[in-house]
Amino acid sequence: MPIRHCIVHLIDKKPDGTPAVLHARDEALPESSAIEYMLADLNESYNAKQGKAWGFFHAESGAHPFSGWLKEYLDGGKDFTAFSRVAVEHLQKLMEESNLSVGGHVLFAHYQQGMTDYLAIALLHHSEGVAVTDQLDVTPSRHLDLGQLHLAARINVSEWQNNKQSKQYISFIKGKNGKKVSEYFRDFIGCQEGVDGPGETRTLLKAFSDFVESEDLPEESAREKTKTLVNYASSQAKMGEPMGLEELSELIDEERPKAFYDHIRSKDYGLSPEIPADKRTLNQFRRFTGRAEGLSISFEAHLLGSKIEYDEEAGTLIIKGLPTQLTDQLKRRN
Repeated sequence: MPIRHCIVHLIDKKPDGTPAVLHARDEALPESSAIEYMLADLNESYNAKQGKAWGFFHAESGAHPFSGWLKEYLDGGKDFTAFSRVAVEHLQKLMEESNLSVGGHVLFAHYQQGMTDYLAIALLHHSEGVAVTDQLDVTPSRHLDLGQLHLAARINVSEWQNNKQSKQYISFIKGKNGKKVSEYFRDFIGCQEGVDGPGETRTLLKAFSDFVESEDLPEESAREKTKTLVNYASSQAKMGEPMGLEELSELIDEERPKAFYDHIRSKDYGLSPEIPADKRTLNQFRRFTGRAEGLSISFEAHLLGSKIEYDEEAGTLIIKGLPTQLTDQLKRRN
């Protein structure tokens, strides 16, 4: 993971309402293994975070100046240190106005992963602990607590520059229940939500369920394809990358690599070619399937307890909200 530039500033802001004080670094950090380890750990923690949102920049304006500063840096009109300095000063101002956050170390890292450039921005805090010295003494120790990452964003710089129609080149941690503590950080980036990750994931899973039903697949085959989808989506989420529908289609059926993709397009589910995988939605998706004596039943696990009730003692299922196609057949039969 080549690191182009990395810098850390400190915004000292106490929760007692006193003005924030900025301690800005004068130059980018020199290359070191410590920085590489830190950035790798940061990415791992960020990718594991649930509740991220995806979006794109607001039009550059006085209220949302960040994208203009970033473009100026990338075009060579401002060096990385100057870009990070003006950005962190803007963040300090928003912190003061929001009066909702304590300060912390603000990391800016421009790095390359594969052929793609990224800019990561995160507000970092420390945890107190202990360490054992070379002399076997126990001493207090402070370390960055990357496991408690609440304010962070990652910009796919390459996609922003090369795909003007994209609405998902920025990801950011979204506060639980829409807490305002994360809204000022989103405003600092100047980002608006463009892709509903949970909604897109639910739609993809609905498309997959429809595909399995339309193909009338054997139970074992349906289970294998479900496992393939969940494993691929989970792997992409772990890397912080979106799911590619064409790639997923090829994995689901190697003999007919376009089958699932053509199903999605022909039924017009409205899915983007690439969608972010939402872990929480994925975790709810497991299929129960079974066949016996002319009876075939298959449903998603999250329906259990809502549309489907199971009575273990009686060995029965109660199904609510039957498919229209099935009810029409039953009516004609009667």
